[in-house]
Amino acid sequence: MSDEPPQLPGRVRTARELSRQFGFDEDSEDRTGALLRSLAATKPDGHLLELGTGTGIGTAWLLDGMNASSRLLTIDRNPETTEVARKAVGDDSRVELIVSDIGEWLDRYDGPPFDLVFVDTYRGKFIERAQLLRWLAPGGIYLADHLLPHPDWAPDQQDLVETFRREIVAEPDLVVTVLNWSSGLVLATKRSW
Repeated sequence: MSDEPPQLPGRVRTARELSRQFGFDEDSEDRTGALLRSLAATKPDGHLLELGTGTGIGTAWLLDGMNASSRLLTIDRNPETTEVARKAVGDDSRVELIVSDIGEWLDRYDGPPFDLVFVDTYRGKFIERAQLLRWLAPGGIYLADHLLPHPDWAPDQQDLVETFRREIVAEPDLVVTVLNWSSGLVLATKRSW
């Protein structure tokens, strides 16, 4: 049985092509994207957050699973990759692309809690995780990727990943599943009791 998505949504294909043209190769893996789409579909009328927009591939997968009244905020500090993402997702009113330092954005945020959070960067995973988790709604889902060793990793990344995995499974308010699948994932749900 193949676990690869049988078909890529149009926006994902567009985002992949724009990423290739831009020379950006740090994109989301298709199996992770398909999971994101399924998770987004579990949150009708949901308030979603993506940390690490990149060139918009994860954004495109999330949008493909969201219903018409769901909303997605996606944050990245790089204006060039965010512009590529903006071209990939077009004028979809369900998404707001924000160029900001994630830590600073988390410090300023005062909106509603999030039903689904996808963390595709250091911030919210290895650093500032507690700050992010307080904005996760009861029953909300937290998904972090890129946890399996990769040749492009910084020298300290393996230690960061091991610390992250040890700490997140000990979070008393989360029910956590560690997945040795795709790029390596942590899937967690915030307890509602």
